Amino acid sequence: MKPEITIGTKHSIQITVTNKMFAQFEGELVHPVYSTAMMVYHMEWASRQIILGILEETEEGMGAEVKVKHLAPATEGTILTIEATVVALKKNFIITKVLIFSEDRVVGEGEVTQVILPKSKIQAMID
Repeated sequence: MKPEITIGTKHSIQITVTNKMFAQFEGELVHPVYSTAMMVYHMEWASRQIILGILEETEEGMGAEVKVKHLAPATEGTILTIEATVVALKKNFIITKVLIFSEDRVVGEGEVTQVILPKSKIQAMID
């Protein structure tokens, strides 16, 4: 892992809520709002953006833990900002605090832990 990452490093992405992001199970709509499952996906994606530039060619990042609080609904067309900030570095673990917000409120918050491992070790775990 390259040493360019520090506590406070941030990355944000913006998304617009679509009907494909609605809460649903097995194709059955539950609520026509941004789902918790998509929230987790976007939290991990914003956090992953932070590590992409520091991975060595022989390394890869893996999600190790996600904590999430879904605080408010977001309807179709809502523009959300997902902001990940590095809050801790522990050996090969990178922990980010993530906020998801629209213009007027916080929709979700959480924490994503990623671990940086040699690709060979990941492959050995899969085999």
